[in-house]
Amino acid sequence: MEQEIEQNLSDRVRGRAYEIWIASGYRDGDAEQHWLAAEREILSSLQAAAVVRAPAKRIRGRTAPKLSKAR
Repeated sequence: MEQEIEQNLSDRVRGRAYEIWIASGYRDGDAEQHWLAAEREILSSLQAAAVVRAPAKRIRGRTAPKLSKAR
């Protein structure tokens, strides 16, 4: 299962890096930068999706803490 996830992630990064290469005008010599940019995008989108799916913590019956005034 974990190997499938890693392969899927690698495939997504590879595809996005290819799109970035095309958008750069097929410029050679920047493969590593394209890969890293694609990796950042994919991982960032996965992280954002995980945050959206995570349920918000709710504390019932509690009020916001009162702030004391500095004297």
